[in-house]
Amino acid sequence: MEAGKRQKRVEALEAIKNEALRRAREGSDSYEVRDFVTQAKQELAYELPDEDAFTKAMNAVLKYKEKKANS
Repeated sequence: MEAGKRQKRVEALEAIKNEALRRAREGSDSYEVRDFVTQAKQELAYELPDEDAFTKAMNAVLKYKEKKANS
């Protein structure tokens, strides 16, 4: 992943963390905070995808399927 793109992801994750902490301090339910974090991270994944993580995950899936097929 490019350094600039990685920096943007880090900044976005920091913003998500800060907003989740603010919501928790203001008394939001823990489920609401968790839902916010989940949704925000999902949106971030669409806006700034991490191709390296995707490649690693796909390789793991392919190895698992290959191993399962050979069993």
